[in-house]
Amino acid sequence: MNTIVLPVFLISTSWLVSAQGNENNEEKVDFDKPVVLVFGIVPQQAASTLARLWSPVFEVFSQNANFQLRFATARDIPTFESRLAIGEYDIAYMNPYHYTSFHDLVGYQALVKQAGKQIKGIIVVKKDSPIQSFQDLNNKQIAFPAPAAFAASVLPRANLNIEGIEAKIKYVGSHDSVYLAVAQNLVDAGGGVKRTFNTMDKSTSEQLRVLWETPGYTPHAVAVHPRVPADIVDELRLRFIELGSLPEGREVLNKLKFSRFESAKNSDWDDVRALGLAELSKPATNLEPKQADSTSIGEH
Repeated sequence: MNTIVLPVFLISTSWLVSAQGNENNEEKVDFDKPVVLVFGIVPQQAASTLARLWSPVFEVFSQNANFQLRFATARDIPTFESRLAIGEYDIAYMNPYHYTSFHDLVGYQALVKQAGKQIKGIIVVKKDSPIQSFQDLNNKQIAFPAPAAFAASVLPRANLNIEGIEAKIKYVGSHDSVYLAVAQNLVDAGGGVKRTFNTMDKSTSEQLRVLWETPGYTPHAVAVHPRVPADIVDELRLRFIELGSLPEGREVLNKLKFSRFESAKNSDWDDVRALGLAELSKPATNLEPKQADSTSIGEH
């Protein structure tokens, strides 16, 4: 497994910071050293892509802050869910379905969300595919990232059920893997979201077209584990919100295809709860398209 070395502010292994003692091996705490927080990013895309998009955000955040951020992700969405379930991440960027589940299971608290944004899932097909409508997906093979990928999987599958469309479902681990599977003719169609589709490598996305999109819902949450101190939570929230008003902040947000963040509260995801979704389920059969870049970062 390859590893990418990120800047030094990302490489500490715990937010509980300690310093090694002197020659007599006495341990002492360095209270002047910033707290290090592990920031988990849902693996919608290849880890190398996520690192490229998110590490500039962490760099801006680290300037004169009382904390430092360590980038972390997982090899696939089910692994990310498992790590959320044991509270491995101090902060996490997670989909709406994950937030409603892990708020209840673990106690993650909403910090911020994208301002003025609703998340919509999409179904993509090859540009030259004979599939022209949602109903044409009947008896077709469709790739999704994971069972609990909210907009890219949960919402499309719910609509397939509503329409009485029978499809053969494959789970492939990430949004990028979905787009690759469709482009490589391994499946007839695949589920994703517009943001990941728009940031996908052009050599892949230009082979595809959007067939259908879902209604909109409250977008992904940035949420904090209850162990994170209240003063750090307040500082994090403020720095997220201030990103949109700083020149360097707007630059890094633009790379993520974000506009700005706004403060969030738990009830913002009541529209997702109203869907009455079942608990997170385990993935079924996997299909593994050839990855252009499968590098992993910050896995632990």
